[in-house]
Amino acid sequence: MEPCYASDGNQALSLILASPCAYQVILLDIMLGEPDGFSVLRHIRQHHIYVPVMIISSRIEDVDTLYGLGLGADDYITKPFNPVVLGAKIQALIRRSQLSSPATRQLLEAGSFRLDTHHKRFFRGGKEQFLSGKEFALMQLFMEHPRQVFSKEDLYRNVWGDIAVDDNTIMVYINRLRAKIEANPKTPTHLVTVWGVGYSFEP
Repeated sequence: MEPCYASDGNQALSLILASPCAYQVILLDIMLGEPDGFSVLRHIRQHHIYVPVMIISSRIEDVDTLYGLGLGADDYITKPFNPVVLGAKIQALIRRSQLSSPATRQLLEAGSFRLDTHHKRFFRGGKEQFLSGKEFALMQLFMEHPRQVFSKEDLYRNVWGDIAVDDNTIMVYINRLRAKIEANPKTPTHLVTVWGVGYSFEP
């Protein structure tokens, strides 16, 4: 597949919204001309486009990383970066995305939860809940293995494709999922902590 380039945020949005299925992965510089990369990412996810997105930035502040992930980015890399590392990250994103290819499409149901891997849609009690790319991947992993306990290492290896665990990132996503699936996120009954081990999904 030939790469496609955009010189600013408006051009990027026009290209992506016109042909969202034409891309395997989107590399998004947050310092794009107006609108910036974060705004482009927000628009992409609001239009229910779930192409894997990697944020590229010269910023190194954790708040920018978490903000981008919270908007629905699937990965983040800072400048300057090793092209080999970037290539490996891109391949990992594409590989995970292909897990939802036509050959593996399915409808997962557990308790009051339903996850459509074909259309990338998630429902709680019949009401649709928007999930970012990583949230969706986490929820799919949990729903495919209800009541199985996953350590932080397990989650990072299966969802992020890495063995270098970032505890803070995992906690951000666990808390975001709880906010969307729990009646009271402060006392979770579905996405529960197994102290000293990890997390388990109880339908």
